[in-house]
Amino acid sequence: MQEKTITALCDALTRQQLPFVQGEPLAAHTTFRIGGPAVFWCAPQDTEQLRETLRLCRENGVRVYLLGNGSNTLFDDAGFDGAVVDMRGLSQMESSDAGTDVVRITAGAGQTLGRLCSKAQALGLTGLEFACGIPGTVGGAVYMNAGAYGGEMKDVLEAVSYLTADGRWVDSEASELAFSYRHSAFEENDACILGAVFHLEKGDPDAIKARMNELMQKRIDKQPLDKPSAGSTFKRPAGAFAAALIDQCGLRGYRHGGAAVSDKHCGFVVNLGGATCADALALCDEVRA
Repeated sequence: MQEKTITALCDALTRQQLPFVQGEPLAAHTTFRIGGPAVFWCAPQDTEQLRETLRLCRENGVRVYLLGNGSNTLFDDAGFDGAVVDMRGLSQMESSDAGTDVVRITAGAGQTLGRLCSKAQALGLTGLEFACGIPGTVGGAVYMNAGAYGGEMKDVLEAVSYLTADGRWVDSEASELAFSYRHSAFEENDACILGAVFHLEKGDPDAIKARMNELMQKRIDKQPLDKPSAGSTFKRPAGAFAAALIDQCGLRGYRHGGAAVSDKHCGFVVNLGGATCADALALCDEVRA
């Protein structure tokens, strides 16, 4: 990025009293613990600060990366030549009774799935059990239609609020957003998800808690949660499971530099310590081959 662009955006953010720092190490903000510094690290605390931050980046020609919990992200070793926007300031959450046996929970894009699931369980609402233990935020989960154990976000998603690429606010029904396996319209439209509305059914709080505990224990038993990773790395191919195919290729524990195929679950690429982005990408290429 040119120095005059950096100076211009610094001045603009400062004038508007928008929170930011320069040169923030990105490895500290991802579960992979990999990545160099961001030229700008912006941390808006509400929707209006977010909207203004994105506008100033757009007007100054600075590219943007929206980051939630950093659980499905691999940053380059050289860092990010633009503005990384920390979405965790948008963490509002509230519930409203929709009548009969349905309750809606509205959550900001930066709210963690862990807290969303905890609220659902505390209210005795069923439907989000599958998401218990997914280490992401609402925005990231909606963006990729996150799922596990037979459930997906689209199953309980009613509506999404977002900013278009040119800054317009849109409230959209979930049915309009092209959800499919690990995909949504947001992967193509350059929008910024602001929040989502989930429709959940009333159930037995004890049964909901038991199911969440059961699925969390499965994660602990089967996944390498003790090592930095970006979660399950490879998409499931039609009619098969990625982890089983990788294991059949004799790649359990296979490593490239500091990155390795997990000994515990072959679908995970883990950071054994000091792994670089180049290590992780090279390992993924070798596994695919």
